Amino acid sequence: MWRMQYLCTVETLVEMVKIFTSAQLKELDDYTIAHEPIRSIDLMERAAKAMTRAITEEWTTQTAVVVFAGPGNNGGDALAVGRMLAEQGYQVSAYLFNTTGRLSEDCAKNRKRMEECRKVKLFAEVVEEFDPPKLTAGTLVVDGLFGTGMSKPLSGGFASLVKYINQSAAYIVSLDMPSGLMTEDNTYNVLANIIKADLTLTLHGKKLAFLFPENQQFIGRLRVLDIRLSEEGVGKIDAQYSMLEESDVVRLLRPRDDYAHKGNMGSAMIIAGSYGMAGASILATRACLRSGVGKVVVHIPKKNNDIMQISVPEAIVQPDIDEKYFSEAVDTSDMDAVCMGPGLRQQESTAIALISQIRRTSVPMVLDADALNILSNHRAWLQQLPGGIVMTPHPKEFDRLNGSPCADSYERLSRARSMAEHLKAYILLKGHYTALCLPNGKVVFNTTGNAGMATAGSGDVLAGILTALLARGYGQADACTLGMYLHGLAGDIAAAEVGMESLTASDLIACLPKAFMQLQQ
Repeated sequence: MWRMQYLCTVETLVEMVKIFTSAQLKELDDYTIAHEPIRSIDLMERAAKAMTRAITEEWTTQTAVVVFAGPGNNGGDALAVGRMLAEQGYQVSAYLFNTTGRLSEDCAKNRKRMEECRKVKLFAEVVEEFDPPKLTAGTLVVDGLFGTGMSKPLSGGFASLVKYINQSAAYIVSLDMPSGLMTEDNTYNVLANIIKADLTLTLHGKKLAFLFPENQQFIGRLRVLDIRLSEEGVGKIDAQYSMLEESDVVRLLRPRDDYAHKGNMGSAMIIAGSYGMAGASILATRACLRSGVGKVVVHIPKKNNDIMQISVPEAIVQPDIDEKYFSEAVDTSDMDAVCMGPGLRQQESTAIALISQIRRTSVPMVLDADALNILSNHRAWLQQLPGGIVMTPHPKEFDRLNGSPCADSYERLSRARSMAEHLKAYILLKGHYTALCLPNGKVVFNTTGNAGMATAGSGDVLAGILTALLARGYGQADACTLGMYLHGLAGDIAAAEVGMESLTASDLIACLPKAFMQLQQ
């Protein structure tokens, strides 16, 4: 497992799993070769053994195997896998595409080994014309055309071959990367020219492209194979992207002092819920209380007073002067954190009150939902946001903040990173892998959560959790890291109890205690 050291705040050192770029993966391979030491062909053999083992765990020797190998090291991997499968009794047909007459050194060595392996049913080196084999439903295709070194879309004969493979009834296993898919940025890729794998056997760890929803159609089921690359090399490479593990989050938890009282467990204010949207303020407040804060003051329109008093008796209700909307900034000098946005709506009077509230609030702030939508309509106000502010947009909310739609998830993430750096903000870009964009340009991906959380109110719960953690004294980076993990973990616990189809935002709040206890144990 790869680990990194990263200073989330000045007081907390957290280690996380690194996500490497294609260039960094090459650097890590080279470091391993130089310092293990191990020859590059032997490292390829190690990788091929891991991939062969994964294939033999799922398919018997009765399966016909067709290997498509490209001219680079990914092709070398594929040839080695084909040879190893043949040696174990599989009927293997292998095709090496060498249309330019230039093979990588290790691919050429594996070509020679393949030629010498008498157990291979068929080995053909394609230099010009290619008559593709018939790929039936009982065939296993091993895709080793191109790996992490791709830098431009596939075209010509390779694009035609990819389309032929995709249109077949065969089961497709891609080695390291589905051919044609780039490791990071696929904004300008030709999607029709990318292998649609049923199973991807990737080496070392997840690639950045694997975390984006639009790429799931190419990856299929994903297995990560450890081939024992240099831990020292991993530590020396500065990755911009990382993924959370439970052990990282456990380190952040602060034990509750035996002599704690509500006065030193933090005071939070939640400004939320226009008339008709009281549910947003109720969910955020309940989540805030369930996250261990000492006291919550909820500022709501007058007409929402009764429902809030009944729904959340533990909260202190502060009615706005307006019957239906948030209309006037309030004193937050006694608060330790403030949340603004859930269910506010976007009245102009509310917009003016919001920017006034932001200007006069000197404690950590969370901006969610309509607070972000208001800023999208008044983008000049973004420059007035104080450093350290926490924003929690879903993709469409971020696109509005950004001022224009993003072409894909990579572009959206890149722009969120830039915005976090420019504003010195903490931006949680919500999704299957929620991405925490930090002011220093680094990104931490969350690993908890499930599709059942795609339900109204889920974001309000996250906002409440974050506000509680900030009020309790967690720094912004730590609060965001712990908060997004707890939010997803509560969702996973809820899905196990009620199923993803029936999961509601209230279920997340009900499962927060179990999420905390799981981490504490």
